[in-house]
Amino acid sequence: MAKKNKKNQKKLPVPDEKDLISMSLGDHLEELRYRLVMAFMGIFLGMVICLFMGKFLLDVIAEPFRIAMQQVGMEPELQILEPAEKFLIYLKTSLIFGIILSSPWAIYHVWRFVSAGLYRHERKYVYYVTPISAFLFITGCFFFLLVIGPISLKFFLGFDTGIEFVKVGVTLTSYINFILRLTLIFGIAFQLPIAIVFAEKMGLVDVEMLTSIRKFVLIGLLIVSAMATPPDVVSQIALATPLYILYEGSIIACRLSRRRKNKEL
Repeated sequence: MAKKNKKNQKKLPVPDEKDLISMSLGDHLEELRYRLVMAFMGIFLGMVICLFMGKFLLDVIAEPFRIAMQQVGMEPELQILEPAEKFLIYLKTSLIFGIILSSPWAIYHVWRFVSAGLYRHERKYVYYVTPISAFLFITGCFFFLLVIGPISLKFFLGFDTGIEFVKVGVTLTSYINFILRLTLIFGIAFQLPIAIVFAEKMGLVDVEMLTSIRKFVLIGLLIVSAMATPPDVVSQIALATPLYILYEGSIIACRLSRRRKNKEL
């Protein structure tokens, strides 16, 4: 009888509420150092790859400007004001696109570090979050490059001030900085669903709360968009609109997650 009880005890599941390994502060710092090193190694490799593709990338970035200038009836021309300007822009473009290229790798290590502070039953979500987060980041970047960027440029370059002797003279640096800055902003902003679903999983918010504060969220997104983009209505609406759509999508995702959880119970 004792042997039978002992055998049954071995089959009991291990409690899932605590990690088997407790990490000290030093362990967390060492884990942070390791993840940062791995993330930056991936970014460096991505930058090296993009260095060999720099001319192609700059040509892709310049294409919306060329199209927008032709649509408003002007000859496309980008100016440089310093001797090293083209070289520095080449390096900067390679760095930014290296970050975009290596973003799945970097995001994976960020979430692996976050998972060190989670319970075992919560860590499984990291493997779902990582590819979704990387996909949203890359989608946000290309959404601006392919959709919002050309529309914004056409509006800005074709805007009529009423002064006949105003001449458009865009420098290479100002144009590339405009494109790259907003590309990264859109990529980061598209992480909104991840943040909302994560907060819901942690019990910080629920579906009812997310639904009831829709109006305030919309106002908040407009304010954040105004701070993150150039001071014009077009860029602000261009960023706030997809973010609000993602917010509504996050509510749907939270509802589906709660429904599945209730079925499991």
